[in-house]
Amino acid sequence: MNATSFPANRDVQAAFFARRKWINRIALTLSLGAMIFGVFWLMWILWETLSLGLGGLSLTLFTENTPPPNDMGGLANAIWGSLLMVALATLIGAPIGVLSGVYLAEYNPRGALAVTVRFINDLLLSAPSIVIGLFVYAVIVLRFRQFSGWAGAVALALIVIPVVIRTTENMLALIPASLREAAYALGAPKWKVITRVTLNAARAGVITGVLLAVARISGETAPLLFTALNNQFWTTDLSGPTANLPVTIFQFAMSPYENWQQLAWVGVFLITLAVLGLNILARLLSRRK
Repeated sequence: MNATSFPANRDVQAAFFARRKWINRIALTLSLGAMIFGVFWLMWILWETLSLGLGGLSLTLFTENTPPPNDMGGLANAIWGSLLMVALATLIGAPIGVLSGVYLAEYNPRGALAVTVRFINDLLLSAPSIVIGLFVYAVIVLRFRQFSGWAGAVALALIVIPVVIRTTENMLALIPASLREAAYALGAPKWKVITRVTLNAARAGVITGVLLAVARISGETAPLLFTALNNQFWTTDLSGPTANLPVTIFQFAMSPYENWQQLAWVGVFLITLAVLGLNILARLLSRRK
């Protein structure tokens, strides 16, 4: 080999590394620009929510029902109705999601049924919430000829289920197989291994998935427009139209009345605060574990 070729090779390598550095700088600049662009709009939304909603906080907000136009009032009935439907949706959807995730991770991870369930679950995860609301409207509301809080809870539960299934299956898949084998070696049956070992080890992750699902359904408006609708009264009977915070925000924000618009911004602030708190709690649980 000619000795004069070594400097040429070094020049080629130097040019190659210089080009890689420039490509890296361009990619880093674009990534930082995209991050700054997203954070800018997020901070702007949070600033508008705080500046327009924080000033409307008062005791009457939690003690009085939604008012008529140009009158004083609060959001007590809407907050109560939202809490009822979110709690019912969680009670319906979370156990179904956890049990389905356990089946997919522990009993039949590679079977035809598991593949089908995962495919349908992915479709539900990506389906627009308005489609779910329209489905429940056709199945429940039209059949019983009545908007109701129960229909709203069912629609929200259908959103909870796929989130919990995915999270539970992923958390159980992270548990080492040696932990299960050790329990089997001690003579424990499969159901006890699942309940006492694997689910116990993945407890924080499963709870995190449930909290994230609750955070998602807390601000859903479209499913409730088709199912629970809204009213201006305090009620514990979910067999009829039920007041809820997202639909109240939608109706008040679109109105020309100043007091309703102010209450809409306060409602946005409350939902944002609740979702932020649930996400922080989920992060703390998963980080601690």
